[in-house]
Amino acid sequence: MIDPIAEFPVTGKLIHLNHAAVSPWPRVTADAVKTFADENLLRGSLAYGEWVETGQRLREQLRELLNAASVSEIAFVKNTSEGLSHVAAGIEWRHGDNIVGIRQEFPSNRFPWLALQRSGVEFRQLDLLCCEEDPEAALIALCDGKTRLMTVSAVQYASGFRMDLERLGRHCRDNGILFCVDAIQQAGVLPLDLRQIKADFATADGHKWLLAPEGLGFFYIREELQEQLRLTQYGWHMAQEMSDYEAENFTPASTARRFECGSPNMLGIHALSASVGLLLEYGLDAVWASVSERTERLRCGLGGMPGVAVLSDASAGRRSGILSFSLTRRDNSGLFRHLQDAGVFCALRGGGIRMSPHFYTPLEQIEKTLILIDDWLSSNGARYP
Repeated sequence: MIDPIAEFPVTGKLIHLNHAAVSPWPRVTADAVKTFADENLLRGSLAYGEWVETGQRLREQLRELLNAASVSEIAFVKNTSEGLSHVAAGIEWRHGDNIVGIRQEFPSNRFPWLALQRSGVEFRQLDLLCCEEDPEAALIALCDGKTRLMTVSAVQYASGFRMDLERLGRHCRDNGILFCVDAIQQAGVLPLDLRQIKADFATADGHKWLLAPEGLGFFYIREELQEQLRLTQYGWHMAQEMSDYEAENFTPASTARRFECGSPNMLGIHALSASVGLLLEYGLDAVWASVSERTERLRCGLGGMPGVAVLSDASAGRRSGILSFSLTRRDNSGLFRHLQDAGVFCALRGGGIRMSPHFYTPLEQIEKTLILIDDWLSSNGARYP
């Protein structure tokens, strides 16, 4: 049985409500990194074969986390941007093709597609603020016979707005459109079934809700598409026979490993495996239930404060681990600084203050945060009827 307080000693130092940015590590992950470092210090790479086995274990853990059909659909990438760039650079685009996405996306899910405009590929960006009642219908309406790909974040990074991925994926599959998901704000906090949503591609770094270091993430590509996606990087590790150093002919791996061109990030693999293992042990349904309880307490507390507007959608299908709010008649920066000075770690995003607790966040810290906000509103004349 996982003891969240013992596993996350950060709770004794900080009210960490910023998991949508860069998360603290659990103790098990820090221990895995220390053990790996000591092993390198004392034994060098003598146990490299065991390190490879850890990498294979991580692929299986990610397959389970995402409900991928096989570990052969999971590749390791440095970050979300690299995963999305594999897709953007790998499709054989035709002049006049278009891509459908969202204007408010984080740059990682806009810049790779904008770069294709020089090749005659149109990037159609939906203004999410103009169609929040049914953005899926609006995205679908942007598609036509020239749409090759739809790309969305599972959860919008600023507002926490959750997309109906199953509805979008079904439309794309039925109409021959590739479906790409930036999963970084859902993987590790909300259950994510890539087969159910009919994703063709999905990617995320490990440093947010997956509770691991920056620098290693996953890239999912449906098996049927792997040979269709053009390779843009080349190296020894992506070869089918990667131990044949004398090979004169190059044959890419028959799995998603074909997108891993060089030496793997073994330190990151050990860390991410420990973090994902902890989440799987706790259970993603239990993780989401705990996070949902904490965001709902924030929502209810903030919703009862005059002068505060909750920006995140409260409906069951739209909620996520992110809760954003704004002051109605004051700039948010003063309250934000007050929270930071009081040891509440959050973020300014999308015109509001963004809070993102995880499953281990003590409920007492949620209550303390609400008291800090209420006291600041009272002392700064920011409460309005």
